[in-house]
Amino acid sequence: MKIIPVIDLLGGQVVHAVKGQRALYQPLKSTLCSGCEPVAVANALLRHTRSETLYIADLDALTENKPQTQLIHTLRTELPGVELWLDSGYPPSVKACPGLRPVIGSESLDSDTWKRLQSSPVKSWILSLDFFNGAPKGYAGVQAQAEGWPDHVIVMSLDNVGSFNGPDWLQLENMLTRKPPHCSIIAAGGVRHHADISRLSQMGISAVLAASALHAGIELAAL
Repeated sequence: MKIIPVIDLLGGQVVHAVKGQRALYQPLKSTLCSGCEPVAVANALLRHTRSETLYIADLDALTENKPQTQLIHTLRTELPGVELWLDSGYPPSVKACPGLRPVIGSESLDSDTWKRLQSSPVKSWILSLDFFNGAPKGYAGVQAQAEGWPDHVIVMSLDNVGSFNGPDWLQLENMLTRKPPHCSIIAAGGVRHHADISRLSQMGISAVLAASALHAGIELAAL
């Protein structure tokens, strides 16, 4: 079980994501660092978790189709040796390359784009199955076509993000039963404390995306 820290980028700064209500996100306040400058926040999270992976949500790209290309380039330059998982919508604003892997969320997909992804000979991207209030966002057919999933699949419960209400246990159990053998499932949204980490690990979850609990000073240890 790995802890993968998350930064949400909006207008060039890191914001605090809460329950998927993106229009209400405010600049980050953290116990780990001062300010909301992306490189400083990223370094603080990576030091705290000892992670070699950082998840980035480019909210400008996701909400306004205005990818923060220069900022992503800066993060790649300033974080050598760290693999960046970048969610910037579909098509990704940056192609897969050493040190960077696109995350493609179901909220950005329809049946045609999913078919195009399936025709790719190499699945170097990461799939995020996005849910809000228990319902799938975007193309729901992705869930029924698990044979086309890549090696890493995130179960993203957006309304649980930053809520401290705990992970969406039922949704995670459901996706674990559907996944093909080659897939690992990654939990995202609602993790509160180490007991959640232990339970997720026992379920067979390979990693968890975390931000709010880390910034609140809660210790989350990899297992």
